[in-house]
Amino acid sequence: MQKFIFLSLFVIFFSFSEQKPKTYYFHPTLGNDANSGITINAPFKSLSKIKTLKINPGDSLLLAINQTFNESLELIEINGSKQHPIVVSVYGKRYKNDKAFIKTEKELNGILVENSNFIEISNLQISANPSQNQEIGLKNQMRCGVLVTATNPKTYEHLYLSDLIVKDVFYEQKGFSRSAQETKSANGTQNYGWGIRFITKNKEAVLKDIKVTKSSIQNVSHTGIKLTANAQNFGIIDFEISENKVLETGGPGIQMSGAKNGHIFNNIVNKSGSTNDSRKWGRGSGLWTWGSENILIEKNRFTNANGPGDSAGAHIDFNCKNIVLQYNFSANNAGGFAEILGNNHNCAYRYNISVNDGYRVKDVNGAFQEGKLFWLSGYSGKKRIGPKNSYFYNNTMYVKSEIDAKIAIDRISKGVLIANNIFHIEGTAKMVKGDQYNPEKEGNWLVSDVFFKNNLFLNNSSWPKEAMIQDENPIFGDAQFRNKNGFQPEDFTPKNKALIQNKGVIIPQISKDSIGIIYGLHLKKDILGNQINGLPDIGAIEIMN
Repeated sequence: MQKFIFLSLFVIFFSFSEQKPKTYYFHPTLGNDANSGITINAPFKSLSKIKTLKINPGDSLLLAINQTFNESLELIEINGSKQHPIVVSVYGKRYKNDKAFIKTEKELNGILVENSNFIEISNLQISANPSQNQEIGLKNQMRCGVLVTATNPKTYEHLYLSDLIVKDVFYEQKGFSRSAQETKSANGTQNYGWGIRFITKNKEAVLKDIKVTKSSIQNVSHTGIKLTANAQNFGIIDFEISENKVLETGGPGIQMSGAKNGHIFNNIVNKSGSTNDSRKWGRGSGLWTWGSENILIEKNRFTNANGPGDSAGAHIDFNCKNIVLQYNFSANNAGGFAEILGNNHNCAYRYNISVNDGYRVKDVNGAFQEGKLFWLSGYSGKKRIGPKNSYFYNNTMYVKSEIDAKIAIDRISKGVLIANNIFHIEGTAKMVKGDQYNPEKEGNWLVSDVFFKNNLFLNNSSWPKEAMIQDENPIFGDAQFRNKNGFQPEDFTPKNKALIQNKGVIIPQISKDSIGIIYGLHLKKDILGNQINGLPDIGAIEIMN
């Protein structure tokens, strides 16, 4: 009996020791793939060695700090657990934000995570730029700084990316130029380099519990951070994109399709649609959603979006529900500020600040679409379906005299609320058509269930006289911004208390709308974090006594 107990304890102890997490070290110059790899003094050399290892929950893969690996890091069918995720990071003495470098020229991706669970990757810098002698591959290939993908009909979860730098990602060799027709296509038709991409390649696949945080994505030929899944199944759910800097992307800064339950906050997106490299697409909004649901987009900064079409600060493309943009700062975006396309339901812009958005003029410098300050569109692909229950309130909009503020409202929009906004338009406001792939045709005005009240206009030219809907109780006057030439939210604090303070109306639910805004109609704080007490002020900022 004692012998049996001893053997049982030995088996238990042996099993426990076998499952103890391991740390594997990698060094591109001091390492050797014949080493054990489990001590700093005997690291592996090649990241490709990962393919031969049996990675268990809790294991760590650590790359030497300030060293460059000229190969891709691939994690294929590797699974951690909720309590013990797989960690990919760095080792060695760190100074400030030092990273390990992954620099690929031949492989398509700097990092590939495929059909894997419970993965956490941090503290790496990734670039993927082809060498001059590299042959161009298949027509539909792409190159990504980081690609996370699912090809099996399963759910893969807990995929976290943090403190990464992804920069200089291109598919084509330097010197390649894109045609104007390429820029006019919906998303581009040729090969591109992308920053960070999440893609489900199987209709039954799901990527769940995703985070991209505290990272920098810069100088890529298309989108900075992109989530793509089957729109009907919502193949990407429960995600966070926060505290990132997305700079000089050739396409949009951040984009998602077929995604549900997302929170996007505290990001800085600047110069999306960049044209500083001929390989870039040259068009893109700071952020846009398509076929997505339950997305809260707040406290972000969207500036200097460029392009002949689209290229708003942040816009809601068609087939979405419950997309809410609040507390964002949007400035100098060619395409505009607020854009809600067709077949969208219960979407909102509230407590945002817009500065000189929508300056683009059709047929000038190759533009094929007007820039617009405010746009409700019926475009939803082949069939026009007006957006339903669109809420637009307590926004502050400043447009300098050199820019015509252009407005477009589709004739079949259903349920429109416009209230408590500041339209500080120094020039002229005019109506235009939402003209792009399928322009609205003439027909009867069918807009219904409108609540358009209590907005502050600089003068009677600040809203188009020819518009079919007009404010029922307009207020006219100068909000007297603290610094209208500034570039920070607080610069647009109104000084005219008598005109602003406690002059707002309590926002009602649109007639015939049974949902409202899923995050609640009434906010407790303004864009600066000031408490909203009693009646709201007009605009995005509460005037403090």
